[in-house]
Amino acid sequence: MKRILIYILMIFAIATLSKASNPDTIPTGFSRSLSWHIGAEATPSFIPGTNNFLKGNNNELKRVSTGLSGDIRGDFSFRNDTREGILYKGLYQGIGVGINSFFANSLLGTPSTLYIYQGAPIVHFSKRLWLGYEWRFGAAFGWKYYDEDYADDNSAVSTPVTAMLGLGFKLNYGLSNRWTLSLGFNGIHYSNGNTSWPNAGVNAIGASIGIAYSLKAEPQHVTAIPSWLAQEADKGKWMYDIMAYVAWRKRVVNVGDEPRLCSGRFGIVGLQFSPLRKLNRYVAVGPSLDMQWDESSNLEPYWVEGTMGADTKFERPPFSKQLSIGLSAHAELIMPIFSVNAGIGYGLVTPKGEKRFYQSLALKTFLTEKIFINVGYRLGGFKDPQNLMLGMGIRL
Repeated sequence: MKRILIYILMIFAIATLSKASNPDTIPTGFSRSLSWHIGAEATPSFIPGTNNFLKGNNNELKRVSTGLSGDIRGDFSFRNDTREGILYKGLYQGIGVGINSFFANSLLGTPSTLYIYQGAPIVHFSKRLWLGYEWRFGAAFGWKYYDEDYADDNSAVSTPVTAMLGLGFKLNYGLSNRWTLSLGFNGIHYSNGNTSWPNAGVNAIGASIGIAYSLKAEPQHVTAIPSWLAQEADKGKWMYDIMAYVAWRKRVVNVGDEPRLCSGRFGIVGLQFSPLRKLNRYVAVGPSLDMQWDESSNLEPYWVEGTMGADTKFERPPFSKQLSIGLSAHAELIMPIFSVNAGIGYGLVTPKGEKRFYQSLALKTFLTEKIFINVGYRLGGFKDPQNLMLGMGIRL
């Protein structure tokens, strides 16, 4: 999870320092000064009882059902006279830090968060009032986590640092050219991506109130979209993504009728080839051929008899017995710097005991027009965590 923390800082630095060439008469977003904003946000939350630990099966017999977070945020948007500012009106992206309380410090701690986020308007009701979406991706650190040497029964969190995924909708009102008030509804998921066990995770459903201040008054004039620019941006075309990724995970294996947690972590290597049809400037859809080798899959038949507990051993299965090949359908939200990709697939070749239906959610950060970093998460059967997807890709 510390790698995710480094990733957040790295991609935000790349996003703010990168420069794009300008083949047209309209300047690109990074060739002009950026519009910066700072703000604060408070979010009371409901914590669903998605596992027994949160329901009260813990040392204090306490139901964990409420939370409260406070965040400080800074983001930038592209000027209204730039290419990105014209095509993606109101788009913003930034970095936030926060403190989270679940009113159960002795059970879960008081984790801090560091995350990147991006949002944009969905519909304008007036010049000052608009509804938009916002996603967040980052890390939460400082959890009180499961300790096998201490009988705390913490099935929710097993690492001091977890990943953080969030999606929300916000109603924004411009109090003036510099001040904006927001009311929102969001969902947050905390998980270690199956890199450790147990991994039930924590979810939060909250209502936020926030205030933001623009460091420079935004001009009221908004440049109209030239017809040629809109046609060019919305022109359909095929794009081809090739992405390789790695991950690591823990595995519970059934030896006989008894489930056992294997010691150590297992490696994962994956490859995706995804033809995507760009429908307009915002959305692309298409299929994907997915291949993944999981060192921890199909171990049961290769158990070395007589090995038990922490010394449980397995012979190495043949490569083909741990390889999965599947086809999936994907939809991608395309924005400057970031793209969010969601997929659902079916395994044509699947190691014994693995879910055939799988789902994925990934954030692509474009370092150049063609090269991107991929950070994703894969599930089986819509609920069973499988593994992270940390990789690099190229768009042709």
